[in-house]
Amino acid sequence: MSFSVRRGLTAALASASCTAALVAGAPVAGADEAFYAPPSPLPAGQNGDVIKSQPSFVLGSDATRIMYLSRDSKGRPIPVTGTVMVPHKAWPGPGPRPVAGYAPFTAGLGDGCAPSKTMAGEGQGDAATVFQTGFVNALLEKGIAVAQTDYEGLGTPGDHTYVMREAEAHAVLDVIRAAQRLPNSGLPAGGPVGITGYSQGGGGSAAAVELAPSYAPELKVQGAYVGAPPADLGVLATSLDGSYAVAFLGFALVGLNTAYPETEILTKLANDKGKQLYKDAATMCTIGALLKYPFTQSSTLTQDGRPVSAYLSEEPFKSILAKLRIGNLKPNAPVLVEHAPLDDIVPYGQGKQLAKDWCSKGATVQFNDLPAPPVFAHVGGVPAAMANSANWLADRLAAKPAATNCGKF
Repeated sequence: MSFSVRRGLTAALASASCTAALVAGAPVAGADEAFYAPPSPLPAGQNGDVIKSQPSFVLGSDATRIMYLSRDSKGRPIPVTGTVMVPHKAWPGPGPRPVAGYAPFTAGLGDGCAPSKTMAGEGQGDAATVFQTGFVNALLEKGIAVAQTDYEGLGTPGDHTYVMREAEAHAVLDVIRAAQRLPNSGLPAGGPVGITGYSQGGGGSAAAVELAPSYAPELKVQGAYVGAPPADLGVLATSLDGSYAVAFLGFALVGLNTAYPETEILTKLANDKGKQLYKDAATMCTIGALLKYPFTQSSTLTQDGRPVSAYLSEEPFKSILAKLRIGNLKPNAPVLVEHAPLDDIVPYGQGKQLAKDWCSKGATVQFNDLPAPPVFAHVGGVPAAMANSANWLADRLAAKPAATNCGKF
């Protein structure tokens, strides 16, 4: 990678971060950090029960910050935070106002990066905040309520279980339950439900829609939008290694070590440099991590000099990665999967293969190429994804039939 390309990347990311600060506002000192401290012990209750709530602020809505009960990757009860946003605009469709579970785009690992903070002008907002706000605003403009999760370990104690399939699916499905149980939200328990997300959120949305029949069968899920999903982490371990977005591989290792400590990543895999990167990454938001670690080779972070991908065919990683792969279960709701052909972070084949896997199981799936510029196509596909997510979900939530192109891509 030439110096000029490195310099251009740095300038582009720095510009995005500055733009985010102007759009989202500078971090607000004195955010209510006490809210993010869960009670000990956790109260008994059902998945999705609201533990506590407080007013928040997201333009165009009545917003409430919540802490709710969910489950981690091993089924243990955990507290998760998020935001419920009920738009000021009326729902123009038939029936009661629907709610869409929003699985956020990569925000980072630091507690200050939690979307329930940054979207309210608190915490450590960067360019990722603009993406979160754009996805949410497009839904609010349609009169659709939004239930946004922070996922496990963002805001709340412990490390964030980044791209861990079951933990993310549980957090997304339970924030929808929490929104429907929140007093005065006006969202009935039996109301229509959608799910959406892009990138990390595309994986969260995909995991949620395929686990919904078993984990949350009472939810009336009428459709899920899945943008650029990281469906197979084994592939990403190779494609991200040494790239400008290698920080996301570091994030995934933090998530893996947190959800599955038996992997012993810190004690058996990482060298001193790797342990320091792990420690640093656990406090950083997206843009900061991208700027600090571009083009790092994972072989420089391991004790034996092998790249991370070399470990993945060995136990315990092999069995865990098989469990984390998305696409082995049939979604009962229609799904729109979109991916930019020149995606430079999550390979295009991830989205297409996921759609094919679901089609082979008899699901109703539409797979589309997502328009994006040829450079930085992953981020460049976000504006179209925002609009397509809101338009497609509005039709599903209004009970319009979904098209499928299974067998044609």
